[in-house]
Amino acid sequence: MRILLTNDDGINAAGLKILQEVAGQLSQDVWVVAPEINQSGAAHSLTLQEPLRCTQVAPRIFSVRGTPTDCVIMGVRHILKDEPPTLVLSGINHGSNLAEDVTYSGTVAGAMEGTFLGIPSIALSLTQGFDKDGIVNWETPLAHAAPLIKTILAADRPEGTLFNVNFPDLPPDKVNGTVLTRQGKRDQNLMHIDERSDTWGNPYYWFGFERRLSNPPQGTDLWAIYKGHISVTPLTLDLTHQLAMKKMSCLFKVCK
Repeated sequence: MRILLTNDDGINAAGLKILQEVAGQLSQDVWVVAPEINQSGAAHSLTLQEPLRCTQVAPRIFSVRGTPTDCVIMGVRHILKDEPPTLVLSGINHGSNLAEDVTYSGTVAGAMEGTFLGIPSIALSLTQGFDKDGIVNWETPLAHAAPLIKTILAADRPEGTLFNVNFPDLPPDKVNGTVLTRQGKRDQNLMHIDERSDTWGNPYYWFGFERRLSNPPQGTDLWAIYKGHISVTPLTLDLTHQLAMKKMSCLFKVCK
């Protein structure tokens, strides 16, 4: 098995190093193509207005001055074009990618691009902020990710499906098992604009997020994490809203 790794936190991220260890439990043929700098929030974007710069930083490890999507395309279509990967793993993100996060996430986008290219792909993220001592529980994905990936790959997976895996902010032995979930929706997601001034007195702005614990329905990714489970959410490349198709089918007719 040839595995391509990417992320959105950047080539030097701690989570990418953990993912390399996880991938090493699955195969000896592991390649890394990751962004040169942090690309969190890049979603499924491409670099089209400037050239891509790709640098080999170690054997089988490359950095790209671009997005996670750029990295997967560079890995599959250029670096490994003679023998493409058979699995794409994206992450391990420093923080969860739950609910509406999946539309912003560069981590999920890396797996999405792999799926577009016909390669089984999995996004992996580690929830942060629940541990009262601020400990980052990297041991949890290190202990649980490889067996979980094997289980997903052995399953009967519909074509065009990628998997979004989130690990709870718990030590490995405190995890309450793994559950298959659907994408949730936060009932509280308070985004605000933080206005500041530079040394010249000119204003500049940061997006600010205040996320509080919500009360999600059972079976959602948010619910799973709150209950201490590992959440595995199958996502589809087809964004068509099937219920809307049925309800609105009588509104638009093709005239012959």
